[in-house]
Amino acid sequence: MPPEMQPQFILHHYDTSPFSEKPRVMFGIKGLAWRSVIQPVIMPKPELVPLTGGYRRIPVMQVGADVYCDTQVILAEIEARAPEPRLVRGGDWAVNIWADRIFFQATVAVVFGAIGDNVPAAFIADREKLSGRPFDMAAMKAAAVPMKAQWRAHAAWIEAGLAADDFLGGSTPSLADVAAYMNVWWLSAAARSQAENLLASFPRVDAWRGRMRAIGHGDRSEVSGAEALKIARDAEPAPAPAHDASDPLSLSPGDLINVSADDYGREPIAGHLVALTPQRIVIARDTDDLGPLHVHFPRIGYLIARV
Repeated sequence: MPPEMQPQFILHHYDTSPFSEKPRVMFGIKGLAWRSVIQPVIMPKPELVPLTGGYRRIPVMQVGADVYCDTQVILAEIEARAPEPRLVRGGDWAVNIWADRIFFQATVAVVFGAIGDNVPAAFIADREKLSGRPFDMAAMKAAAVPMKAQWRAHAAWIEAGLAADDFLGGSTPSLADVAAYMNVWWLSAAARSQAENLLASFPRVDAWRGRMRAIGHGDRSEVSGAEALKIARDAEPAPAPAHDASDPLSLSPGDLINVSADDYGREPIAGHLVALTPQRIVIARDTDDLGPLHVHFPRIGYLIARV
């Protein structure tokens, strides 16, 4: 796709965010230009929540006045807007959920078991508010030893998946590679000695990690949060997908609803329903400062309540 025809992808992220590595690598595989807005690691996030209506998790992607929350819908939108080279193949979305939830929880325990003594109190307090439960560092340290075995079991699946070719997707990377790599990348960056120990008997994963790292992040340029808000203010939302009239929730476009995550960061985001599809929720928010926005969420992992 010629550069002048590429969508203007804006990624709200921070460099150490594990989930943000997924769209960054996807931009790299597809050779895309994108704009980076560095957001705070902890609240407040005054140049993010006006876009999302209260959603605070990182990353968030923006294209004009369309805002994409959660990497599941971010990756799907990148694939839809820039379909070549094709990344989504076979059961890749199931692999993505495995990497986001089961594998990631093992990575969290190993990472914080290793670095827990150096975690700032402000970060702990923020994550307690985000999760709604104590950020129990002592419990994480205690869990780290058995979870190392769990983490290694997940890595063994990757090792087996690489037996036939350079990537889980074959000779070229797929969404499965992007999703699984997130956990290997984060552990390697946050607790390198732990990663090296756990990968010592997995030479294919180690070589794959190097190939994934070499992909890079595409053509990144920095932009301020204020400029991203201005871009949203000056744009109009793109046409929404067709509403699925057979959706089992029996909601109609225009209904006022709340959308919330089902795991953590459960603050409800209010808006008028634009469309439901089997994979996506789209709500409209009309704000005094930014005008009309469409905010997109995935179906899996998110709950809808009529207001």
